[in-house]
Amino acid sequence: MFKNIKLHLTFLMSIQILSCGDEISIVDSPDTMEINKHYVSNRLPLQPSKLIKLPVSSIKPQGWLLEYLNRQKNGLTGNLGKISAWLDKKDNAWLSKSGEGKWGWEEVPYWLKGYANIGYITEDKEIIDEAKIWIEAVFDSQRENGFFGPNYAWESYIDEIDRKSELGAKKREAIDFWPNMIMLYCLQSYYEYSKDERVIQLMTKYFKFQFEIQEEDLLSNKHYWARIRGGDNLHSVIWLYNRTGEKWLLSLADKIYRRTAPWTSRDHELDKIENPMRMEKRDGFEWPIWYTDLIDWHNVNIAQCFRTPAQYFLLNGDKKYLKATYDNFNIIREHFGQVPGGMFGSDEISRPGYDDPRQGIELCGIVEQMNSNEHLLRITGDIFWADHIENIAFNSFPASVSPDFKAVRYLTSPNMVMSDSETHWPGIANHGPFLNFNPFSSRCCQHNHTQGWPYFIENLWMATPDDGLAAVVYSPSIVNAKVGDNTNVYIKNRTNYPFSDDLIFDIKTDKSDNFPIYLRIPTWTNKPKILINGEIIKTPIEAGKFLKINRRWSSGDVVKLILPKSISVKRWKKNHNSASINYGPLTFSLNIKENYVEKLSDKTAIADSRWQDDADTDEWPTFEIYPDSEWNYGLILDKNSNYSFEVIERDWPKNDFPFTNNSAPILIRALARKIPEWKMDEETGLVGELMDSPVKSNEVDEFIELVPMGGSRLRISSFPVIKN
Repeated sequence: MFKNIKLHLTFLMSIQILSCGDEISIVDSPDTMEINKHYVSNRLPLQPSKLIKLPVSSIKPQGWLLEYLNRQKNGLTGNLGKISAWLDKKDNAWLSKSGEGKWGWEEVPYWLKGYANIGYITEDKEIIDEAKIWIEAVFDSQRENGFFGPNYAWESYIDEIDRKSELGAKKREAIDFWPNMIMLYCLQSYYEYSKDERVIQLMTKYFKFQFEIQEEDLLSNKHYWARIRGGDNLHSVIWLYNRTGEKWLLSLADKIYRRTAPWTSRDHELDKIENPMRMEKRDGFEWPIWYTDLIDWHNVNIAQCFRTPAQYFLLNGDKKYLKATYDNFNIIREHFGQVPGGMFGSDEISRPGYDDPRQGIELCGIVEQMNSNEHLLRITGDIFWADHIENIAFNSFPASVSPDFKAVRYLTSPNMVMSDSETHWPGIANHGPFLNFNPFSSRCCQHNHTQGWPYFIENLWMATPDDGLAAVVYSPSIVNAKVGDNTNVYIKNRTNYPFSDDLIFDIKTDKSDNFPIYLRIPTWTNKPKILINGEIIKTPIEAGKFLKINRRWSSGDVVKLILPKSISVKRWKKNHNSASINYGPLTFSLNIKENYVEKLSDKTAIADSRWQDDADTDEWPTFEIYPDSEWNYGLILDKNSNYSFEVIERDWPKNDFPFTNNSAPILIRALARKIPEWKMDEETGLVGELMDSPVKSNEVDEFIELVPMGGSRLRISSFPVIKN
């Protein structure tokens, strides 16, 4: 299945000294013997930073990535403040100095987390000013004891009829720290942008409050989400320690980890796992022993919290915690992630017996997994996490949002041939319209989706301990940073990656200087090439490593990295021996003709949706998508993939947006046969589950068209394989 992940030490693989004094080497990750002079990294006694996040506005998107961000600004993210009831400024607890109000749980910081960062990245004054209203309210809300934000808020998904006074009284016995964990992310980004010292002051006072309260009152069992997701609280404490050096923060970090759900341990008692019994068992399935290996099986919790032990590793230094995070990643994918696209089937809680590629992942789960990978890339320097970020960002994330970015889909699956407003229980874990594209619906994802692309952009480049820069994730971008001897460097990455092989880096500096640039070599590439100012560098380049170029850089230098793609077939032996088709970092799906049907959003939203009274449902419609072409194909595979597949390149789209079937610049022609027995599942209304491959079919051979998975809102991405 997935690679046997090892914990890497920095290791010099090869080195070449060119006649001009350039030093070219292959390394697992940047050396941590030095401390970056320009950017905040981990203080002692924390484990040293492998890679260091640049301030929020250091990296600007270009090309298709800028087009995506503009669609987000002009679409749901940029207009959610006019639509969502939780963002209504009337009676909003996040805008109240006393923390009182009707709307006051996770939605505001979820939205602000990405919304504000889009403003900082694009220098959009209107967005920055709007975000500032909410940030200023946070400063104004801090109490004498250090707490800030809403005084108390019901979890938004709890029905009005269930909000009994007895339950409310019980919940008020303990503080819900979860919404503030999200807002702390917002404050950190604001500090990176503004250097407003009030952020440091607020966080110091707030963490003093957490430090001084009784241990049992911190992350209480009475508030499930806070206890499960305490790793986010831990992250913010470490962030503040790196800026102030206050030693008591390390003690608080220990306290938070003790109070957080145990993401390190295995063999939990079944009744200690989050409500496994509330999900109907599939006929013939019992709760397997391996189901006790994770403390929680909620998809967003796993995507967000599996990294918690690695965050604690920074404080503790024991590699068993680092290993626990890798193990968590592998456990969920061993049992529910034998599918393409980088995610796993957990709609919304992973259920034994429901592991087919038709199972979905929440949009929240997608963006939280990307965020976790970005954290882990900085902690470990392991290229695995960069490859996985791209896998999700290019293959899973785009299809969870409508092309115009005006609606989101709660659940997206590798195999889904209908996107409607019906209930699909028990095939999907909950009752409700979870598969349509609705701007008013899916409350958590409706707000939390905003972080995906801004955080992706912020982590394309990272600083290194030796005062250099690392290009860790690839997309068209510009980075401005400090390097070497206090030198300002500007690097523009000209590329259509992941759709093109070439990445061209144009370098400008305010003076010539020696510093290293690290270029990630993805694990999927074969025979990559590097040219510096037109000269081919003959150093053997190894996939899955960093290429380190240490030289004296000057304005006008140009680096060209060529990452050749080839077709590869991934067999998912533990999921019916199905097959998925990759071309470099892109996975391909069947090109299903998509018939979009417009519906009223207020009539097709899930039960806990709320919108502002003057929200215009005509301006913000829901879309269902139905197939207008056949989808039940199995692939004919040959040992020589050149026989089974043909890559077809098309012109780059004029609108700079390659994530639709019609605009995709790469297609693959594949040999296939229909499988008449593979039909829609009448019980669930979902695509039929896969049958074990190889599958017999007496139908005629046909050539079918495959398109990039990320642009396919309807898709077959895990294919049966035809028996020869």
